[in-house]
Amino acid sequence: MSALPTPDNRPANTHFSSGPCTKRPGWSLDALADAPLGRSHRSSVGKAKLAEAIDLTREILQVPADYRIGIVPASDTGAVEMALWSLLGERGVDMVAWESFGTGWVTDVVKQLKLADVRRIEADYGDLPDLGTIDFDRDVVFTWNGTTSGVRVPDGNFIPADRAGLTICDATSAAFAQRLPFDKLDVVTFSWQKVLGGEGAHGVIILSPRAVERLENYAPAWPLPKIFRLTKGGKLIEGIFRGETINTPSMLCVEDYIDALNWAKSVGGLDGLVDRANANFAVIDEFVRKSDWLDHLAKVPATRSNTSVCLSIVDPEIAALDAADQAAFAKGMVSALAKQGVAYDIGHYRDAPSGLRIWAGATVEASDLEALMPWLDWAFQSQKAGLKAAA
Repeated sequence: MSALPTPDNRPANTHFSSGPCTKRPGWSLDALADAPLGRSHRSSVGKAKLAEAIDLTREILQVPADYRIGIVPASDTGAVEMALWSLLGERGVDMVAWESFGTGWVTDVVKQLKLADVRRIEADYGDLPDLGTIDFDRDVVFTWNGTTSGVRVPDGNFIPADRAGLTICDATSAAFAQRLPFDKLDVVTFSWQKVLGGEGAHGVIILSPRAVERLENYAPAWPLPKIFRLTKGGKLIEGIFRGETINTPSMLCVEDYIDALNWAKSVGGLDGLVDRANANFAVIDEFVRKSDWLDHLAKVPATRSNTSVCLSIVDPEIAALDAADQAAFAKGMVSALAKQGVAYDIGHYRDAPSGLRIWAGATVEASDLEALMPWLDWAFQSQKAGLKAAA
């Protein structure tokens, strides 16, 4: 493999992981100097920091004033589970899934909550299911952006304004890079370790007034662990949405999130973040369109993610290999790039079809992606040469 000449340029930042994602440009530990370490999160300074994070989240994401925003434990997974266990069961539910995490929510609802009235609306990797078959008189659970497939919903037009059920949306790799129509969404969850490059273990849950009404007027048939409880005595625990978190958050991580949100303001807020992600996707898309060995996993252009860009190796010789050998080929490419120190963590998700997954969210610089693209060709050609030599 070393016989092939390497490209001249290298990315300045080689971190292209889909989570935790790369830090904002110019980040250093100095950005965390104001973190109230060794102080209680319930102290005046601790609560002020948490409230600042909530207020900046509302400002950047353009969340309506009457929606509640809470910082919760266990990343986006914790936020989604909190919504599923607290809100579902009042009526039938449509579970919409087209990749690994959406399928995981289906499993939780069917096998853990054991709800009887569940419809599964699913599609294979690379496709969206038929959104026209969703019944919005029922509750609906879906991901906005399929992190492991690179397939997203193009907009919220498929959701009616006069729905009777709640829409519960896992938006973890969409928030801060794609526009979320909050008037169509009753629960939105994400983790700040995605588009803003924050640290792991913390989630955010956003509730519409309709979701709050459900919480205060419906009690699930199953017991709720303390970590999931959003109500007490039939009333919303308002403190959660003022920064009085259910468990102890890391004030270092909160400070890092605040720093990322302030950086987001400096690049133009939501408009600037979306523009950066779109420009990053455009770099990869242009390379793919010119390539004879690579293609998007997402089949329909309008559904292609501008953050978690999933790519398939379509070279006829490689596509003719069995699934295990195709996966080994892709992993060989990923390993070669890591050994060269030009790209880390760009392999496909473990449950997804083999290929590459390159993060293109707002904290990535387009210049780094431009430098990376020739290296993809180098890795492919090197791996293919090695495969032929071993034959």
